Amino acid sequence: MPPWLPISRNAATARASLRATLAVVLAALALGAHAQADLGDDGAAERAAAAARAEKVVTLPSFPAENDLLEFFVSEASDFEYFIDAKSLRVDGNVIYYTLVARSPEGVNNVSYEAIRCGGREYRIYAIGETNRTWRRRTTPWREIRGGGVHRWHDALRKDYFCPGGAPILSAEEGLDAIRRGRHPLVDRQGER
Repeated sequence: MPPWLPISRNAATARASLRATLAVVLAALALGAHAQADLGDDGAAERAAAAARAEKVVTLPSFPAENDLLEFFVSEASDFEYFIDAKSLRVDGNVIYYTLVARSPEGVNNVSYEAIRCGGREYRIYAIGETNRTWRRRTTPWREIRGGGVHRWHDALRKDYFCPGGAPILSAEEGLDAIRRGRHPLVDRQGER
């Protein structure tokens, strides 16, 4: 009989107790393996969740005024006009924060406060503008920026204005200058388009 089992138990009780203990240990190991498989071998999901929890709460800017909007080009394929609120543009390391106004051909404004992360080629929405000129928080996960498609303005902002050659602009003024010029001056030199 194993030394950790009480001596007063008979052999049948000891075997039953050992089987029950073994079943609990095997179930715990199986659950641990299943959880590890869900996370992936490198634990990327767990790190992403921890990063999202650790990210600071973003302060929303004032709602954009018409005279602070700077138009930027997205594509000939779009009927919308796109604007950045000059007062909202902010650079924090690899992340560029801005208010986007997408105006439909009928004159309806779709307003959102967003960010682009240059190194990851990703964007995130923090808030949506309401018709009463207030914000409704709606923080999305970071999403991949893909060229073309429905959200082509993210690719245009990343490639032509805020992340020339994949590197982030260094200041809001640099980004505003790129928008006023129609693209960042480094885009032409690096052949990005």
